[in-house]
Amino acid sequence: MPPEDTENTGATEADEGIDGGKGIDGGEAAERFGPASALDALTDVAGLRVGHAQVAGEGALSGTTVVLAPEGGAVAAVDVRGGGPGTRETDALDPRNLVQRVDAVVLTGGSAYGLDAASGVMAWLEERGRGVRVGPGPGQVVPVVPAAALFDLGRGGDWRARPDASTGRAAVEAAAATDSGAPVAEGGVGAGTGAVAGRLKGGIGTASVRLPCGVTVAALAAVNAAGSVVDPRTGVLFGEYGAGEPPTHPPAGVHAEAVRRLAREQEAMEAAGGGAPPFNTTLAVVATDADLVRAQAQKLAGTAHDGLARAVRPVHLLTDGDTVFALVTGDVHLPPRDPVAVNEILAAGADVLARAVVKAVRAARTTAGPGGAFLSYTDLYGG
Repeated sequence: MPPEDTENTGATEADEGIDGGKGIDGGEAAERFGPASALDALTDVAGLRVGHAQVAGEGALSGTTVVLAPEGGAVAAVDVRGGGPGTRETDALDPRNLVQRVDAVVLTGGSAYGLDAASGVMAWLEERGRGVRVGPGPGQVVPVVPAAALFDLGRGGDWRARPDASTGRAAVEAAAATDSGAPVAEGGVGAGTGAVAGRLKGGIGTASVRLPCGVTVAALAAVNAAGSVVDPRTGVLFGEYGAGEPPTHPPAGVHAEAVRRLAREQEAMEAAGGGAPPFNTTLAVVATDADLVRAQAQKLAGTAHDGLARAVRPVHLLTDGDTVFALVTGDVHLPPRDPVAVNEILAAGADVLARAVVKAVRAARTTAGPGGAFLSYTDLYGG
């Protein structure tokens, strides 16, 4: 169950980040693809809900995020490119295989141990008769719950403080308790609770765009990257390059002091016998309301990795488990036999994922505890 001082809902005002939840470069996205959606969040794809839960107790710095599909599920796909993935039920998403739709996707901390969170989500779905029907009775279902884990073991000081089935249940209950189109909390929540991004504090970020054709494309990322999210020459977030107008560079003195602070903190952690192990992973869900088929959904998951590669350098390393899921609700019909329409969706998927990474890093806050101090980008560079 979550700690008492953390409201376990899909969104809180305090976690919206310094941009007020409106996105770092929403204007640039609008210039390229059309107006940003209402919340600039995954939940702008109608029917999707997001819930977060944190692991309770002293020394805990981990959690789980659940993306809950609408009744009847959503077409799903996945593309795993990290060399050290921790996943569950990803083979079921192969377009050649039986399962057509899934009811939830789980992003979780706790490395492979944390995949147990999916069991709690699976039980919650079974109780409601949601899943693949395998018998004549309404309760005879097997929910297929794809999941992926990131490495945050020991970040709070307690190696065994990691998500389990109860954390997954709490997260899916939090998702179900939200209204359709509810805001999504960002920063150090859910699967982003113990995340780090290179040498900075990571977390949850989300972004969306509405294309001129009426399709919405959105992403949610749990940023826990081994690579850096910051240009070491300038202090600019990599994901802000190429987003439209040239990014604003932090003053040279601010950047120099940020580099010094990070170096001092790293030295202190290493002297204390700590320091973040080089095991990471960035997890993401990219979603659209376009009526893509399963093969196109898989292509969307794959091209969305391009956005991850723009925002994190290097990416897809042997010690990463970088994984992108795609969810398709199919509410908006595309013109038949029009590959250009699909191309716009694929390009937008990469863009919103890059922007979700930026928003995650900007929404994160400095976290300190027995496992060490993880400085935030906002603490180092300001707003």
